[in-house]
Amino acid sequence: MKINCFIPFQSSRQVENTIASLRESILVNHIYLLTDNNCNDKIDGCEVIEIDSLRSTATIKKIAEKADTAYTLIYTKPDELRLGMFALERMLQIAKDSNAGLVYADHYQASDEEKKNSPVIAYQKGSLRDDFNFGSVLVYKTEELKKAVAKMDTAYKFAGIYDLRLKVSQHSDLVHINEYLYTEVENDTRKSGEKVFDYVDPKNREVQIEMELACTDHLKKIGGYLAPQFKKVEFDKSDFEYEASVIIPVRNRIRTIKDAIKSVLNQKTNFKFNLIVVDNYSTDGTTEAIDTFASDERLVHIIPQNKELGIGGCWNAGVANAKCGKFAVQLDSDDVYSDENTLQKIVDAFYEQNCAMVVGTYMLTDFDMKIIPPGIIDHKEWTPENGCNNALRINGLGAPRAFYTPVLREIKVPNTSYGEDYALGLYFSREYQIGRIYDVLYLCRRWDDNSDASLDIVKMNAHNTYKDRIRTWELEARIALNKSK
Repeated sequence: MKINCFIPFQSSRQVENTIASLRESILVNHIYLLTDNNCNDKIDGCEVIEIDSLRSTATIKKIAEKADTAYTLIYTKPDELRLGMFALERMLQIAKDSNAGLVYADHYQASDEEKKNSPVIAYQKGSLRDDFNFGSVLVYKTEELKKAVAKMDTAYKFAGIYDLRLKVSQHSDLVHINEYLYTEVENDTRKSGEKVFDYVDPKNREVQIEMELACTDHLKKIGGYLAPQFKKVEFDKSDFEYEASVIIPVRNRIRTIKDAIKSVLNQKTNFKFNLIVVDNYSTDGTTEAIDTFASDERLVHIIPQNKELGIGGCWNAGVANAKCGKFAVQLDSDDVYSDENTLQKIVDAFYEQNCAMVVGTYMLTDFDMKIIPPGIIDHKEWTPENGCNNALRINGLGAPRAFYTPVLREIKVPNTSYGEDYALGLYFSREYQIGRIYDVLYLCRRWDDNSDASLDIVKMNAHNTYKDRIRTWELEARIALNKSK
């Protein structure tokens, strides 16, 4: 078995250590240097290929033209790569044994002279995120790479390498090797909570449009695409004492819960509403803080009997309560509504857009509610025409979220404390239109106690695995639904 290697090339100094590492393996047939800066440096034994971008369709096609060995390695970072002893031999052996279209591995990340474990996760049918972390070393079976490239009929500037992965996955397995086989240099040292919003940063909008096109095409190929045909919602089927209920699940948020409650009770509406606070056995004074509002008859303070509830379970307790209104509206215990008109706008949107779920727009702030980058998160990747499909690619749908209570009571909320809202969005969008509001309705505070503010790699992987699992279940359900039509 032999392998050709394709690596980003900016200068001879930048690639010298990576090339030396690759050449330690007798399996390496040829090394190609991909340059997008017209670098004229000469490297003995290497061929330079001019490209526009590492991630474009044009570049992937140039790689396929030069791919004449059994396997093809694409390195996706310009920084130094250090392969472990016999790493390529191991990757190719597993690729052969598993007949994988792509293999990728756990690895180490070196940053500021510190080396950390960087395990990645197994690829699933629902691993449709364009930012799925394979690490930087991708080893393709050349036969499958060429087969996928032959089907590339759209020229992407940004989504070429994503399109390649999707097309390979249509016919072959993408196999994760649970072994630490190389070290990559990591220059992005931001916390997890800072990275999580990259995909909705307005400056990345052009990228997101291409990723959506590639994913939608993939869904059509595998039978998971849904046409925008939705059930009509009949809002007069049930009688409710309240038109809307804001639901706040809370545990140990003494620093923020009063702000959240005040922002609800200050709402001005032309309908009757209440606030259901589901207090999940707080121990820091949160319970007592909630009770300071007990004189307001709109406040329903619930301490559930079940002591094993996550955020989703607390939502179920609130929605099942007899005092829950026709529309159940989300507010996290450390956030606030942007002004006194939020609740009215949300309820109006249900009727105006005939939807069973509404998602708003929010602004990121620090603890003191001062705006922080990237600022307004509007999730414009949701469109009435294709939102239900693009939802399978993105990592979240936005906030605040609100639901038509009769449907939510049928579906139930997953009893988790992460991803439960995303699971609901996927499920609702399978049959119902999701309404959108692009006014800022919500101030989302980012601080150290947020659930995803600063996660270690193990917890990040657990979260991503669960969301990929949610996507897999939903994708399988949609494929089955299409087959039954």
